Amino acid sequence: MTKRKTNITRTVCTALCSFLLLTYSCSDDEEITDESTDTTEEDSDTLSISFTLSDTGQDVFYDADGNEISEPSEGDEYYGQDAQYTGIASSFQDNGDGTVTDLNTGLMWQQTPDFERHNYYDAFDYVDELEIGGYTDWRLPTIKELYSLLYSNGSLDASGSAGSQPYLYDEYFDFEYEENMLYAGQYWSSTKYVKGGLQSTNIEGAFGFNFADGHIKAYETGLYYDGTSGVEDPGCFVRAVRGTENVYGVNDFEDNGDGTVTDNATGLMWQQVDDGNSYDWIDALAYASESELAGYTDWRLPNTKELQSIVDYDKTTFPAIDEDYFTCTDSDSWFWTSTTQGDYKYTACYLAFGKAYSKDNSDATEYYDWHGAGAQRSDPKTGDIDDYILESVNASDSLRIRNYVRLVRD
Repeated sequence: MTKRKTNITRTVCTALCSFLLLTYSCSDDEEITDESTDTTEEDSDTLSISFTLSDTGQDVFYDADGNEISEPSEGDEYYGQDAQYTGIASSFQDNGDGTVTDLNTGLMWQQTPDFERHNYYDAFDYVDELEIGGYTDWRLPTIKELYSLLYSNGSLDASGSAGSQPYLYDEYFDFEYEENMLYAGQYWSSTKYVKGGLQSTNIEGAFGFNFADGHIKAYETGLYYDGTSGVEDPGCFVRAVRGTENVYGVNDFEDNGDGTVTDNATGLMWQQVDDGNSYDWIDALAYASESELAGYTDWRLPNTKELQSIVDYDKTTFPAIDEDYFTCTDSDSWFWTSTTQGDYKYTACYLAFGKAYSKDNSDATEYYDWHGAGAQRSDPKTGDIDDYILESVNASDSLRIRNYVRLVRD
C-alpha cells in the first residue's frame, strides 16, 4: 500500500493529562528557550494554533459498485481513493477510570455514555453535572472535535447489530445499537446550525454525528428557528469531552498567491477555487491525480476528515467556507471526498458546503435544507439518479452523483 504521512506542524503540546495547550508568542523581554516558540517583534502578539488531523482508518479499496478491489496503481481507474494514502493513525489510551485520551489531539473523552437520549439544551446540563475519573470540567464537543473520533471502516448490517461495526474505535469506546433502530446512533455536538431554519417547518438545528451510519447531520433542538417551542425532538446521545477549547478544528489559512491556500493549523495545502465542473466520483479521482495546479503534481481528493476540517460552521451565509480565502463557483455546491461510505459501498462521502437538501418523503416534490450546510452525507459514485431513487415515508435526501472537487496535497 502506498503510504503518505500528512506533514503537520505540531505546536500543540500534550501535558500530563494530554490537554491541548495554546502556544502564545512571548514579548520582547521574555527569555525564549524553545526554538518552536521563537518570535520577532512583528509577531510578538500573534497566537499560533495547530491540531493533529488523524487518518480516517479506511484501508480497503472499492470500485463504483462497492466491490472490494486490489490496490490501484497510478493511472488506473479508482487510483487516489482514501485507502491509497495513510496519514497519522488514530491513537488512544484507556485511562482505566472511565475516560479515554486521544494521544493525537490531547482531548479526553467519556468512555461509556449513559445511552439515554437528551434534548439539545438538556445535554449541556448533563455534561455540566458530569463527574468521571475525578474530573468535573466536561463539555459537549464541537462537531469537528466529535468527528475526530470517526473510523471509516464502519458498516451497518441491516439484519442486526452482530454484523455491524460502528464508525468508532469500539475497542476503546463503548457503543450500543438500538435494536429496533440500528441506524439511530446520533450524538450531539455543541455546534448549532446558524445559516437558517431547517426542514419544511423551519426548525432550529444543531449538528451531531451518527456513529451507527457514519453521517453528520443537523438534528432537531426542540425549537423553531425563531426560538419558539413546540418541535418534536427525539434527542441524541452524548459523549462528553474535556480539554482546551478553540484549538482542534480552528483553521489558520494563508493565501499562497498561486491559486493555493495553506492551512497552517494542519499543514494541508488546498485548491483555492474549484474548477467550476462537477464530476462523478470516478472522474473526480482522475481529475485530482492528473492536476498540476501551481506546479504541484501530488494533488489528490481529500478524505472526509480532511475536507470537513475546512468547513466553516460559524459563518451565517452560504457557502460554508471562509470566503476570504476560498471560492466556491457554486454557492450551493457539494464536494466529493475520497472516502467510500461503509453502509452502501457503491456510494462515497461528500460534504455539503451549500444546503443539504431533503424532502418530506419520496412522493413529495419540494426540497428543503434538511441537514444543513456542513453535513456529511453520501452519493452514488456513478450512474443515473433514477437508478437509486427509493420509496420512503421518511425524509428523502436529494441525490446529485456529480459533485465538485477541492484538491488537497500534503
